[in-house]
Amino acid sequence: MEMNHFVKSHGLGNEYVVLDSESVGFPLNESNIKKICNVHFGIGSDGILLKVPSRNADFGLNIFNPDGSEAEKSGNGLRIFSKYLFDYKWSKGNNFTVETKGGIVRASVIESIKDRARVIKIDMGKALFESTVIPVNCSKPECIDEPLSVGDAQFAINCVSVGNPHCVILREKLDSDEIKKYGPQIENNKMFPHRINVQFAKVLNDSEVEILIWERGAGFTLASGSSSCAVASVLYKKGLIQSTAAVHMLGGTLKISIDKLWNLQMTGEVKQIAEGVLSADLLEELG
Repeated sequence: MEMNHFVKSHGLGNEYVVLDSESVGFPLNESNIKKICNVHFGIGSDGILLKVPSRNADFGLNIFNPDGSEAEKSGNGLRIFSKYLFDYKWSKGNNFTVETKGGIVRASVIESIKDRARVIKIDMGKALFESTVIPVNCSKPECIDEPLSVGDAQFAINCVSVGNPHCVILREKLDSDEIKKYGPQIENNKMFPHRINVQFAKVLNDSEVEILIWERGAGFTLASGSSSCAVASVLYKKGLIQSTAAVHMLGGTLKISIDKLWNLQMTGEVKQIAEGVLSADLLEELG
């Protein structure tokens, strides 16, 4: 692979830049992550996916948010990374494992066109509701329908970990302005020691739900795989949806399935936007 080669892809409008640690010729520190993700001074991205070696899986993945922080897991990021591994012949077949900070997942390319992955299924691991595991500062073993005061608003929150922490709030009507106002306040609330991803969710029927997303470290986001898994898990636990449901987001739809042991599967499209080599001018800025 050529030095400083990059690929940019999106999963339902949630875009990531993919880099290979063996061909990165600059430090991938907080400052440089911010520069690369900046739409004016860099490539522009919702985050960076860095291919790294793994002793426990076929491939390793480090996931960086545009603010320079590191994420444990990303559903869209995993689908994008899996497409990269398949399209650029890193993987030997349609099925492989990826190690993230949030655990090891299995990826399956279930639809490809001209040897380029189009639809990918990810085994996302288990939904975990224990307050101490998520983590959330809650006096109860599980943080379900717990009250939270944020500014001038009151919410009933439902928390779950799907490898990273999520706060799901049911709404009768979804309003982008509402989640943009309260999302950052909830994300950084002292109730969540590692901050948290936020979703406002509206149940359409027992097999469909619509959501809005405020992503930890990234902000208002068109789509999120882990957010879709989190919402489906909470709604299934509350008896509001079936074990398989379509989660509709502004960027598109993902299919989420949950088994009796709370194992999660996520299926959806992913598409490449561009590939290239970082320019000498940008590399000078990155040191």
